[in-house]
Amino acid sequence: MVRPDSKPGTEASRRLKQVACRLFAERGVDGVTVRDIAEAAGQKNHAAVGYHFGSKAALIRELVVDGAAHIDENRNAALDRLEAAGGPGAVLDVVEVLIATSVDLDGTGLEDSYNRFVVLLGMSHPRTFMAALDGRWNSGYLRCLEHLRRLMPDMPPALKNERLVFMGAYLGGVLAGREAALADRTREHPTWGSDQTLAHFATTMAALLEA
Repeated sequence: MVRPDSKPGTEASRRLKQVACRLFAERGVDGVTVRDIAEAAGQKNHAAVGYHFGSKAALIRELVVDGAAHIDENRNAALDRLEAAGGPGAVLDVVEVLIATSVDLDGTGLEDSYNRFVVLLGMSHPRTFMAALDGRWNSGYLRCLEHLRRLMPDMPPALKNERLVFMGAYLGGVLAGREAALADRTREHPTWGSDQTLAHFATTMAALLEA
């Protein structure tokens, strides 16, 4: 079914996306059916996903773009500010941008699940993930990589690229773990809930790149 243009902005569609992202984050996209999503969202009609989005695959793509576009806008804005002030002047400056923009998902409805969702999707269906980005929603990340290549210690380009691959996996894995812990409301998480932890995380990421 072709998704009606008016449906993505409805409260029902927003609720479906929020629930789907959480379920995908917990089980992976292959472990969740459209029926699971509809039931968890309180929809009596199990065809709700098809009605609002056309298909499960289309819903997945829209979720990727929702979060990625938000992150990319904030990331580019942060880099614009740094560059206007003559920076970034250190690896840590760029790493802090990468982390801060990855966790600032306010207003998307995906605050407690997006990092886990994309990490799992990127591992299980990397082509689906990259196709959803379509080369349009990662410009800020690519700008960060260019600054990092400039600021990292002198080493062969191939080694720099390896470290940047390690950094991407480290960034996604740690933030997904943090997100999973904070989604557990049954107990306190003093380590993951502290801003100081993110600062320490940034320090270790910078160390990985500068060693």
